[in-house]
Amino acid sequence: MKTLNLGILAHVDAGKTSLTERLLHDVGVTDQLGRVDAGSTQTDTLALERQRGITIRSAVVSFVLDDVTVNLIDTPGHPDFIAEVERVLGVLDGAVLVISAVEGVQPQTRVLMRTLRRLRIPTLIFINKVDRAGADPERVFRAVAEKLTPAVVAMGSVAVPGTRGAYCTPYGPTDLAFTDRLLDLLTGQDDVLLADWVADTSSLPYPRLRAALATRTSRALVQPVYAGSAITGAGVDALIAGITELLPTVQGDVDAPLSGTVFAIERGPAGEKIALVRLFAGTIRVRDRVRVGAVDAELVTAVRVVAHGADVVASAVEAGHIARLWGLKHARIGDPVGVPPERGGADRHFAPPTLETVVVPTRPADRVALHAALIQLAEQDPLINLRQDDRRHEITVSLYGEVQKEVIQATLADDFGVGVTFRETSTVHVERVCGVGEAVEVIAVAPNPFLATVGLRIAPAPTGAGVTFRLGVELGSMPPAFFTAVEETVRRTLRQGLHGWEVPDCEVTMTHAGYWARQSHSHGTFDKSMSSTAGDFRNLTPLVLMAALARAGTRVHEPVHRFRLEVPGDVLGTLLPALTRLDAVPTDTTGQGASYLVQGEIPAGLVHALERRLPALTRGEGVLETEFDCYRPVRGPAPVRTRWDNNPLDRKEYLLAVARRVGGR
Repeated sequence: MKTLNLGILAHVDAGKTSLTERLLHDVGVTDQLGRVDAGSTQTDTLALERQRGITIRSAVVSFVLDDVTVNLIDTPGHPDFIAEVERVLGVLDGAVLVISAVEGVQPQTRVLMRTLRRLRIPTLIFINKVDRAGADPERVFRAVAEKLTPAVVAMGSVAVPGTRGAYCTPYGPTDLAFTDRLLDLLTGQDDVLLADWVADTSSLPYPRLRAALATRTSRALVQPVYAGSAITGAGVDALIAGITELLPTVQGDVDAPLSGTVFAIERGPAGEKIALVRLFAGTIRVRDRVRVGAVDAELVTAVRVVAHGADVVASAVEAGHIARLWGLKHARIGDPVGVPPERGGADRHFAPPTLETVVVPTRPADRVALHAALIQLAEQDPLINLRQDDRRHEITVSLYGEVQKEVIQATLADDFGVGVTFRETSTVHVERVCGVGEAVEVIAVAPNPFLATVGLRIAPAPTGAGVTFRLGVELGSMPPAFFTAVEETVRRTLRQGLHGWEVPDCEVTMTHAGYWARQSHSHGTFDKSMSSTAGDFRNLTPLVLMAALARAGTRVHEPVHRFRLEVPGDVLGTLLPALTRLDAVPTDTTGQGASYLVQGEIPAGLVHALERRLPALTRGEGVLETEFDCYRPVRGPAPVRTRWDNNPLDRKEYLLAVARRVGGR
């Protein structure tokens, strides 16, 4: 049977979970319509999700439409949980982007649509809540065409919007205005269609236009727009028809070499690890040994396949499907299963978290339990970027926002019995390499205490390039394990630069390498004091790398958000100085009748301050949208995590201490 892995995405409160419930009800999976406000939805299963009425974790349900198995993935809409959406994107065949007919296009909507288009994921747009007071689907459709993508076509009309009696009528072949719009859109993209139409205007009958629409939609070149209400069910039948007609299905090759992706990690009732896997090719059976990431043979002990609205125990999972697998003890989010697929489940599509906070156990005795609990949470959400400072005895996590902090606190209390508080949220900075720096430590030459020779050169790389490690020495000059130890330690060490911030986007070249071969006494016993080990290279590498980094120099950069602010015209004179005091830089101010649109950039750490002050500055009439833009050099003194001048050790001793800590000594 063909499958379609379908994601439901939206800005928070656009109604995507309600739409998921409506779809499940209308296709016969559920007898009763679940409601978010009643805490009775199928996909929001966490107690915290039902209490708060928001989606926190992605959930998968399944149903059959005609001859297609649809695996429906409901994703969080709140921007604090964008990491959940990121992990899902790599396993989707298509998506439905939900937009409120009242609030319209919102900041998260634009972020999601840009990403869907960049990844070329076929997408249908559903304008929801046409029955709510203030609904204006035509205004929202115009905003979609203006702000999201011009390649859209309305698939129906809405009568009496803004009332409980709102209903939707799909367009058909007799709606000449619709067929004309469809003809203009498709011939504008397809030269063959245009040539046929020019040669003979009757050569493009309605069935051919619909077929062309399906082809262009499946290639993510056109985004059809539907409208309706998830609560009343208006327009949902047309959306269901569009899902089966316009979105592409897959027929996986069950006999091909195994290929899949781990896109989520869960924990079972007994704390066991459960890997959610999208299988692109091949078959996995219970008791099979499969390669997961760098681990060659993980034993699959149980399989549950998503089917008919629930997980069902199965003996195997075949290509095209999503399953929960037990036994993959070393699985991590983003790991390939078998042969790496062309697209993975953990590629970076959105900006990294720009906030962080220190997690403090309410009871000091819970410090070990807190660390263990956070390790499990980091398995489910790697972007929280768990970091432990052994010198200060602090645990830090990265965040997208304050709501995420509240969820972590509640999860630790409810699931692990650990009460925590948080330090004040601070901004995550990065350090960028300014120039080129080199350093070398030679074996048996003081003050090098390790049996290893390591020379490293570090240089800046383009933004977004990541950390690249290269060999400037012969590959056969040392055992491969020693090169691996150096590379792994380089990447680990660059998580903290000269000022304590992560150092991204640089190129590290190993310029010198040397070791002492394995030495034994005459009676054959191994003498570690005369033989190099991988531990020597792990201990020495941070010392050399930090010395090279100090010679290259780094500059601290802060995250910056783009902002879009609509305000009444008479407050502009007081607003602009206030923006300046918040270090915001307006780049464009445009009059819009009696109001103004102000656009610019603002440091991420001051976004919340602007949000708090905005109501008073604009009499409550200001509308603010922000999203991450880039990192820019910090103006003024650079913020630091670790101060060299405050450390009682001299620089060399401090670097040696870092080396011992990284090496596990």
